[in-house]
Amino acid sequence: MNFVQPIRDKNKLEEMKEELRKRGTRDFLLFYVGINTGLRVSDIVKLKYDDIRDNSCNMKTHITIIEKKTGKLKKFPIYNGLYTELEKYTKNMSEGQYIFKSQQNSNRPITTVQAYRILKNTSLKIGLEEIGTHTMRKTFGYWHYQQYHDIAILQTIFNHSSPSITLRYIGINQDEIDKSYEGFSL
Repeated sequence: MNFVQPIRDKNKLEEMKEELRKRGTRDFLLFYVGINTGLRVSDIVKLKYDDIRDNSCNMKTHITIIEKKTGKLKKFPIYNGLYTELEKYTKNMSEGQYIFKSQQNSNRPITTVQAYRILKNTSLKIGLEEIGTHTMRKTFGYWHYQQYHDIAILQTIFNHSSPSITLRYIGINQDEIDKSYEGFSL
């Protein structure tokens, strides 16, 4: 089984964003939403204009969805760069439109398989391995933990049953194991 990793290097994270921008705003925004919300790709591709904007076409302050995997309600704020990027991208869209439209059929979202291809092909161009759609969610978790060191909040965001699951999921356990070997010698 292949395991995907978070992007731990900020320079590689920026390279990934730039390379995706070259592919187009949709592909960049797919990744940007993923790394800034921690949503699963199955929930990202289903986002619609109505999730981002209200009946008066104004940006909402929060996105509220029912998670596909868990069936649970998830609500989170739209802040900072995410707000700006979503506002620009959705300004000419209309009610009912998917944010991440398929190029083959504009009435459907891209598939999770297509999202995987986009991320995998882009990551290979910049020399990243062990990348998949869960990389976005893991990257969000990794950097959220690095900034706030609050595993309880992250556990809640991810709906994980224990802190140890969250730490393993975002790769912190492996980082600590690797570091423990660094100065060890017999």
